[in-house]
Parts: sequence; C-alpha cells; structure tokens
Amino acid sequence: MMFIYLNGKLVPEEKALVSVFDHGFLYGDGIYETMRAYRGIVFLIDEHIKRLFRSGNLIRLKIPQSEEEIKKSIYRTLKKNNLKDAYIRLSISRGSGEIGLDPELCKEPTFVIITKRFKEYPEELYRKGVTVSIVNTRRNAPEALNPKIKSLNFLNNILAKIEAKEAGTYEAIMLNYRGYLTEGTITNIFFVKRGSIFTPSIEAGILDGITRDLIIRVAERNGKNVKEGLYTPEDLYSADEAFITNTTLEILPVIKIDKNVIGKGIPGSVTKDLHRRYREEVERYLRAK
Repeated sequence: MMFIYLNGKLVPEEKALVSVFDHGFLYGDGIYETMRAYRGIVFLIDEHIKRLFRSGNLIRLKIPQSEEEIKKSIYRTLKKNNLKDAYIRLSISRGSGEIGLDPELCKEPTFVIITKRFKEYPEELYRKGVTVSIVNTRRNAPEALNPKIKSLNFLNNILAKIEAKEAGTYEAIMLNYRGYLTEGTITNIFFVKRGSIFTPSIEAGILDGITRDLIIRVAERNGKNVKEGLYTPEDLYSADEAFITNTTLEILPVIKIDKNVIGKGIPGSVTKDLHRRYREEVERYLRAK
C-alpha cells in the first residue's frame, strides 16, 4: 500500500483526495518540485527546497512549512513507504476555494508529497541514445510566465510532448519566440562541438535546472569549456554530441534530432565521461550525508 502525505497527514493512496474546487485543479495555480532519493538520501534536497520557496514567492503563495519541516515531511513519507531509491514529487497548490481567479478565495494551500519506488530507465537508452524533435510549440515567453516559477500549469509542455509523440521521438525541444533553443518538456538540452559544451542560457527563457547547474560545475571542474548562450536549431543539428538532463534521467545521450544524425549516431565520449563524473558527484554527496 502506498501512503501519500496530504496536508500534514500520511494517508492511504485511495484516501488521498483533493477537492474539485482546489485551484490547482481548476487553474493550475500552484508549484512543485521533483526529487530523487539514492539509498535513502534525497539528492540536493536543500537546492530543491530553496527553489520551491522561490517559486512560492514569485506567485505570492505562502508555503505552510519551513524548509526544515519540509525535509522532515519528505523523509517521513519515504520511511512510511519503506523506500530508499525513490522518485519524489512535492506539490503545493493555492488550495480549495470559490470559483474565481482571486488567490484570496483560498484560505489554505494544499500540500502533497508523493513518493514512489524509483524504476531505473532502460539501460539501452543510455547505451544507444534517444531521438528528439524540435517542435512547433514555442516556449512561454518570460514576459508572460516567468520560467523561474516551477508551475503546476504544464499545458505548454504537454502540447510539445504531444508533438514529440506524433513524431515518434523521445523528447521535444522547444524554441522561444525569437527562434532560439530553450529546453525540453522536462529536460535541459546540451550539445558538444569540438570538445566544448554548449547549453541555452537562462536569458533564452528556461528554468535554471538544478541538474543543469550541477553538470555545468562538474564539467568546468574537469577542464571542460562550457558556454551558455543563444543557439539556433542549426547549432544543434551540427553538433558532435548532444544530451538531455534532469533530476531522474541524470544525463541521457541524444543521437538524432529531427532527421539529423548527431555525430556518429552513437553516444559520444564527452557525454559518457560527463555522466560517469556526475555519478561520482552523487556518490560524494551520499557519503557526505
């Protein structure tokens, strides 16, 4: 039986119910974070919680627990479900209230933590790589929706994912309104040319991914030249290597983008080396904790 953390209580999955008047359901009004636990330790938990509070501040949502209380709630949920290697989803909505956009209609936020046994991605994906497509759905303009907000409203990403599925590819890469590369539906994109690593900058209109930031630091620490900037689809098509990243995937090689084979059509040496070093970083973190 799975237990869900709901507003301070651990309840069986079938009893973890949220009102149809919850503004997270009605309007996508809320925030979330996704985390991964390795051997019972939540990786980079402080960074994720700090970003959660940043998202809350940006939408004027008061988070009902302190940072330390949230940590305890996460570990309490993991323990109740007897989980060591786990996927963690923490969601906070504006809460239940009358129909209408005014946030003051909601008296208390709805606070949910879902933990599930982590199911490793197929090893074949890392050995052979995946295909992605650059889709027509454009990333929300920062002036319309600040990308620093990790929002429950995911329709922009869902429409892009639909395009990727229709194209038969693993992930969609979105452009911004100016035609520059931004990010995937749940990933950041990197590419390699002549040994240097490139990734769209925050100014392109992307979420500053925690895994993205760590990968940049790990790469630079190991002598790699990392450049953040504004890049076009043609920059990506002509790459020697490419890979996508997020908290659960870590680093996943990309071997084809639209009809363009990347490099030799197999995961490249820079990508594989960086993933190995990322795993070493995880191990160091676990030992330190």
